[in-house]
Amino acid sequence: MQIVVDVPANLPDALQQTQREFADDAKMAMAAKLYEMKRLSSGMAATLAGVDRVRFLSDLHRYGVAIIDLDDDELSSDILNA
Repeated sequence: MQIVVDVPANLPDALQQTQREFADDAKMAMAAKLYEMKRLSSGMAATLAGVDRVRFLSDLHRYGVAIIDLDDDELSSDILNA
């Protein structure tokens, strides 16, 4: 499936990116947001972004997304069950 988005022709240049870099960055941003919203697993988000899972997780910080987003109770429960 493809999603077509109209973008100003000069946007990649304004961001100092090639068209390919811009497209890859846009896919990663979408995947990161869906992962952050807990709509996709890290594996599915990585597939959407077109990268392997390790790279996806290691690049999340560039988009302000935490790899692990647990509240205090969830973290305590995980530690107790480790």
